[in-house]
Amino acid sequence: MPKHVLVKLEQELKAVKQALLVDIPQEIARAAGQGDLSENAEYEQALAKRDMFQNKLVTLEKRIAEVASLDISRLPKTRAAYGSKVTILDLDSEEEFTFKLVLPEELDGHPQHLSISSPIGMALVGQEEGNEVRVQIPAGVRRFEILELKTIHDVA
Repeated sequence: MPKHVLVKLEQELKAVKQALLVDIPQEIARAAGQGDLSENAEYEQALAKRDMFQNKLVTLEKRIAEVASLDISRLPKTRAAYGSKVTILDLDSEEEFTFKLVLPEELDGHPQHLSISSPIGMALVGQEEGNEVRVQIPAGVRRFEILELKTIHDVA
């Protein structure tokens, strides 16, 4: 399980709970104190903000459960999956790229990281070295060949 991702998500969850339990109720109370609630835009905005944060809370709790349940030992040893380092050849441009397949929360602008939930990342997951992969992206279909694959078991 990627502990650093859990730490990041739990910090975000703590901030959302702080907002829901302290900050937003204060905003709602302050706005409600301004009088007629039927025409109080600030009150409506505070309620909408509360709803948004409640949805975010549910999403974060679900994501934390998903990440916590990730069992590295059960990831495939010969197919691309989370943590794999994949070298691919773009069959149209003849360019080579090497990526590490990561969770979306691990991207942080790192140019050699590729999210497993991106179109190319999803297409690579489950593939083996030597496979040709076709990916539908907004710009059209891209074709790649997997030149080299090191799974998390090889790179760890």
